[in-house]
Amino acid sequence: MTFGPLVQVAGAAYIHPTAQIYGDVAIGAGSSVWINVAMRAESFAIKIGAHTNIQDFAMLHVGAATPTIIGDHCSITHHCTIHGCSIGDNCLVGINTTIMDGAVIGENSIVAGGAFVREGTVVPPNSIVMGVPAQVTKTRNNWIANRMNAFLYEQNAEAYARGEHRAWSDPAGQAAMNQKMESLRDEFASLFGEQS
Repeated sequence: MTFGPLVQVAGAAYIHPTAQIYGDVAIGAGSSVWINVAMRAESFAIKIGAHTNIQDFAMLHVGAATPTIIGDHCSITHHCTIHGCSIGDNCLVGINTTIMDGAVIGENSIVAGGAFVREGTVVPPNSIVMGVPAQVTKTRNNWIANRMNAFLYEQNAEAYARGEHRAWSDPAGQAAMNQKMESLRDEFASLFGEQS
């Protein structure tokens, strides 16, 4: 991995050696940065919360007038472009999505693969967003699904850090997934008083 001198990493689960990270970048505890990710923050900052995964070939950059802020328990999936926007906690951004300057994605949302979120778009919490240009197509609290995806990547990151590359097929890993799903359902009910 190549880090600039300003990069701050607070107990990340795993950062792949091919990651290229420069400028004012902060990565939270339990987060992971995967193969061939590029991050640059020559002005403003890139802030990545805790337990968030930035997957293979994603590109994060600051906007002309805006930082890039990604919350806790998020998944930024393969080949995404995240450019000077704000993404709330517990969000999943699908493969090959672009989110542009000044856009705001509310917590517990899913941005479907291939979406293009235009500059300044504001997506309310608990949304499903898709299309080019992206639009809200459904309102649903995606907390459980998005938390589970973030957990799976943190589990995988910890395995990669140990040199293990098949965590998701391991019976112990499967048991941990099932246990986590049960705890997430209980936590969801206590937080929101409903079932997803």
